[in-house]
Amino acid sequence: MLTLDKIYHAKFVLKQVARKTDLIAATRLCPGTDLYLKTENLQVTGSFKVRGAYYKISQLSAEERAKGVIACSAGNHAQGVALAATRMGIKSVVCMPDGAPIMKVESTKRLGAEVELVKGTYDDAHDRAVELQEQTGMTFIHPYDDELVIAGQGTIGLEILDQLPDVDAVIVPIGGGGLISGVAFAIKSLRPEVKIYGVQAAGAPSMEHAFHDHKYETLDSAVTFADGIAVKTPGETTFDMVSQYVDEIVTVSEDEIAAAILALMENQKLVAEGAGATPVAAALFGKLPLAGKKTVCLISGGNIDVNILSRVITRGLVMSGRKTNLMIALEDKPGQLSLVSDIVSACGANVVSVHHDRSDANMAITSCFLKLGLETRDAAQIETIKQKLTEAGFKLVTERA
Repeated sequence: MLTLDKIYHAKFVLKQVARKTDLIAATRLCPGTDLYLKTENLQVTGSFKVRGAYYKISQLSAEERAKGVIACSAGNHAQGVALAATRMGIKSVVCMPDGAPIMKVESTKRLGAEVELVKGTYDDAHDRAVELQEQTGMTFIHPYDDELVIAGQGTIGLEILDQLPDVDAVIVPIGGGGLISGVAFAIKSLRPEVKIYGVQAAGAPSMEHAFHDHKYETLDSAVTFADGIAVKTPGETTFDMVSQYVDEIVTVSEDEIAAAILALMENQKLVAEGAGATPVAAALFGKLPLAGKKTVCLISGGNIDVNILSRVITRGLVMSGRKTNLMIALEDKPGQLSLVSDIVSACGANVVSVHHDRSDANMAITSCFLKLGLETRDAAQIETIKQKLTEAGFKLVTERA
């Protein structure tokens, strides 16, 4: 049974390995909201996961240590297990889904773990890890559905209360539920009036469904670029704790997560992975009642693959009205491109790409499509450009797939 004493003991044990990450005011991020960021993306290994993994492994017996540990992970728990086991001189094996970011796979290997890539999702990696555990007798280090792991994650709740004693609300990402279970238990045990909100990706809402349906359930699939929370089945222990201690769970879309990642980079100079940005996405897009509340967004990790980051930035620019594509039907005659260019320039936008298409079978023989890629200030500027083009007699066309 989880107790506050265990979380305090975990805090003592973790002093030798985990950072007490900064809590910073985010005054520029969400105007009108008193927002703070708990920066676990700056934790050793780039994620909160080292807390639970290290504390769990530190409590193993000598016999258990001799047999080694095994885990399953999309990447962050893998790195926490690898670091903890290596520091304690224990063999570690980690099963990871074959779609895990390359950076997380390589980092896990560098930290000393043996990695087995498993075809499929996190849940498939979990099944393989359980199979290997039965064959080898190694101790399975569950990423979230374990009392000691939850206790380790709960140390973040103690830190938040220490750093912002008058906090009113905390927003926490949810995958399997270990992080929010620990944080909620710690905070509610000491300050029961504080609101604890959970956030999941809309493509992987396992705990959100279970929470609102009041029953433990499994999704058919979990599809999101926020790989750290792409979980089809929440933990049984964590589901019970979330049901008891969490006030509300909401979901955010892929575009909203991308916009949050971009906002954190531009306004706070912080790099967050998809899962870590979900609390900020919930705040930015008004998913929760935060008015008048001192609110902490828990940025759970920053281990995002550079290739994914590039795509996320592009998506975030589109979502925030900083980038757009327009397709215009034109008469194919001299001067048309110049007229369009003059209008775009007068509105203050920057043209970054131009494609002149005469080949579409649906257009008149004397017509063409002009496809423009633009850099813009915001959505309002995009609408102004569209309005000016329409007023000038140009026809805007919805681009076909």
